[in-house]
Amino acid sequence: MISGMRVLVQRVSSAQVIVGEEVVGRIDPAAAGVPHGLLALVGATHDDTADTAKALADKLFRLRILDGERSAADLNAPILVVSQFTLYADTAKGRRPSWSAAAPGPVAEPLVDAFTETLRGLGATVATGRFGAHMHIELVNDGPVTILLEA
Repeated sequence: MISGMRVLVQRVSSAQVIVGEEVVGRIDPAAAGVPHGLLALVGATHDDTADTAKALADKLFRLRILDGERSAADLNAPILVVSQFTLYADTAKGRRPSWSAAAPGPVAEPLVDAFTETLRGLGATVATGRFGAHMHIELVNDGPVTILLEA
């Protein structure tokens, strides 16, 4: 059984998203006066709602994985949000992943937008990738710290 929305979060020293030759989203925590930021890879499934997205955004914003067990809310750490349907890969059978648990674009995009806007509404500095685009993500994972959040 597939649970709700998923966010793979990484504590980063820097991160950016490139589409084609253009940097479409970038966070530079040092420029913001903090040692770390967060990269949030966000995936949605069929039964997720805007309320699910909002609750998970709040959880991410308050997650205490930064210096001194503080959160992005405590430090005003920047967050880079990137849509990531592959978080719902089903590899149980064969060698070719199934993506059937991932919400289709018309369902997922508004949910990723709700997640992003909730973070901004909470006071976070947020950069984003480009939904549905082929993206190159460059990051420096610090720690390394990588955590899977689920709704």
